[in-house]
Amino acid sequence: MSRLTIDTPSRADLVMEQLYKDLERRIESSPPGLCPVDLSRAFLELCHAQTCGKCVPCRVGLGQLNHLIRKVLNGNATMETLDTMEQTAKSIMESADCAIGYEAAHMVYKGLIGYRDDYIEHIKNGRCTCTYNQPVPCVSLCPAHVDIPGYVALVGEGRYADAIRLIRKDNPFPTTCGFICEHPCEARCRRNMIDDSINIRGLKRVAADFAGEVEPPKCAPGTGKKIAVLGGGPGGLSAAYYLQLMGHQTTVYEMLPKLGGMLRYGIPNYRLPKDRLDEDINAILKTGVEVKYGLKIGEDITIQQLRSEYDAVLITIGASTDKKLGLEGEDADGVISAVQFLRDVGKDEALDLTGKEVAVVGGGNVSMDAVRTAKRLGAKKVSIVYRRRVADMTALPAEIEGAIAEGIEVQTLKAPASLDIDENHHIKGMYVTPQMISEIKGGRASVKATGEPDQYIPCDILVVAIGQNIETDHFAEAGIPVERGKIVTTAGGDFLDMPGVFAGGDCASGPATVIKAIAAAKVVAANIDEYLGYHHEISCDVEIPKASLHDRVPCGRAELTEREACERVCDFEGVENCMTEKEAKQEACRCLRCDHFGYGIFKGGREKLW
Repeated sequence: MSRLTIDTPSRADLVMEQLYKDLERRIESSPPGLCPVDLSRAFLELCHAQTCGKCVPCRVGLGQLNHLIRKVLNGNATMETLDTMEQTAKSIMESADCAIGYEAAHMVYKGLIGYRDDYIEHIKNGRCTCTYNQPVPCVSLCPAHVDIPGYVALVGEGRYADAIRLIRKDNPFPTTCGFICEHPCEARCRRNMIDDSINIRGLKRVAADFAGEVEPPKCAPGTGKKIAVLGGGPGGLSAAYYLQLMGHQTTVYEMLPKLGGMLRYGIPNYRLPKDRLDEDINAILKTGVEVKYGLKIGEDITIQQLRSEYDAVLITIGASTDKKLGLEGEDADGVISAVQFLRDVGKDEALDLTGKEVAVVGGGNVSMDAVRTAKRLGAKKVSIVYRRRVADMTALPAEIEGAIAEGIEVQTLKAPASLDIDENHHIKGMYVTPQMISEIKGGRASVKATGEPDQYIPCDILVVAIGQNIETDHFAEAGIPVERGKIVTTAGGDFLDMPGVFAGGDCASGPATVIKAIAAAKVVAANIDEYLGYHHEISCDVEIPKASLHDRVPCGRAELTEREACERVCDFEGVENCMTEKEAKQEACRCLRCDHFGYGIFKGGREKLW
């Protein structure tokens, strides 16, 4: 009888495992601006190396595809080469024995359709349409193109006020974004190649917490031009800030009692303390921006009136209405939209939910805000009801984890089917249809009914958080083009048939993030300035620290800590704690200064972005 042995990894196995991990980090930190054709070649070669070699489509076909892509990259291909590549890819997809061959060929086929112009540019002009001077990843992925390496370096030196000044050049809400920005800038941070991305949002929070009050820059000489901005949310206030700095007198029209839009009336205080939001708003108002409260477009004022009184009009009304479930009885008492629910809390008119059962339908950040707010209002039980999986939720992972830690029940794969309304026309509960995961469509797994009987979820309050809409009726009546609930503009934010009127932010793009609204405001402010006959540039005279040449040794990422769940769930005080100065300095020193080394020395984070 032969003796059995326990398998242990060999040295080669351990090295290969580390190689896989290094490859994962390299892919995770792939910067924008890479040549898609060359990236396809690299992926194809990786797949070819993984094939078993038993079937001809993989063994020969993938090698032939690689040869054809190399011909394109080397400038030896013709337009007929693309046809050959397409046919070869289709043949492999139809005949490969396993997923390795099929997926590799499918990737090439999708590329031939999705970025065909890049292939053609290589063939006809011998060059790539992508930028070879690769942009700094964090700067290019920030919608507002904030000089991130610059302010990270300033935080590292303890120059917090200068960091705020540098951020405000491109984003007048540094404090707000330090609390609630979704930080897309961290997604491709090159530090991932070593350990983990820089905690960029956390360092912005540090700058805001330690800087104290920082005066806004001085405005340019007055131009005599007057501009009306409809909406006092992040988009409207950002545009007003930059236009005022340019010397144009700007007036913001806000229908609610206070400025901030969804920042004030949509994001709960535990995520964004309103006194901290006021820091940003007060800095904007110090530039001379005027505000008129309690005026609603279409009721108290019209577009025609504003056009006659102002040199330009900017519409930034945001997405302030809700989407419906489309179920009978949705108008019953106790059924409320998340927008209205959170707005009432923001206006200090919150419902008393003591002892009640609350269900929230949806899986985005707004639904997380709603369930965590309901818990703080005294609800006995709070549930999220979502028709997909937790992995499919659009809410930030940290928000989902925070809700679960606070005792929120997550009921997934349940689609609302009907509402149970009592004789007093009040919600009693909701029937949901069990779902199962199904085909992946558009990169996301779809769901379908399992065929099992509907289930019943009792609730005293039902909050609907499945999306937001824009109030567009008045604008459509005024002749402004509206399509599918959005205002349709040119790429510059204006209208061909209505000179002097512009739109930006959620009302033009659909509901998006705060930083995207700020980015859109920057663009439209610059275009209004051009329309008025000027070409102002917003600059910042802060001197950025020189890049250090010290070694970048692997180091863990410093995270923001949170108050204990059992404590924070009892009030609306802020959940997150700021880093200490020591933590912030260590985290800032992890930055690889891509704005200085490599291509960054040519492109730089401090180029004139607008």
